[in-house]
Amino acid sequence: MNRTDFQRLAELRLRESKALLAAGFPEGAYYLAGYAVECALKACIAKRTQQHDFPEKGSHRWFTHGLDELFAFADLKVDLELSLRANPGMNAKWATVKNWSEESRYETGKTGRDAEDLLAAIEEQPGGVLPWLRQRW
Repeated sequence: MNRTDFQRLAELRLRESKALLAAGFPEGAYYLAGYAVECALKACIAKRTQQHDFPEKGSHRWFTHGLDELFAFADLKVDLELSLRANPGMNAKWATVKNWSEESRYETGKTGRDAEDLLAAIEEQPGGVLPWLRQRW
């Protein structure tokens, strides 16, 4: 997998999330929306490596779903903190996004509102997390 692969996956997972929400499947929509952010962060990590390839599977520390850890591996923590201070609207959006976890794939009970809120936090301007990541991938 390389940077371009992860960029494409981020965009695809976002579209799939919207399609699932429109079809009445908010739990899947919620999971895939967060997964789009994970893929975007992995594109940022790949950008920092030789040939923009994602590190090999043997580099287990890279293979996490934790958004905070991925921000650190992408060397974006300081940039994120500065952006959060400069953009109050991004704070609320980041608070929503960082509550996502890969464990949501096993959760039931996510509502359409939950998925809509996550999608809005991910992509709406100003302060959406995915537009911010696109500038860095």
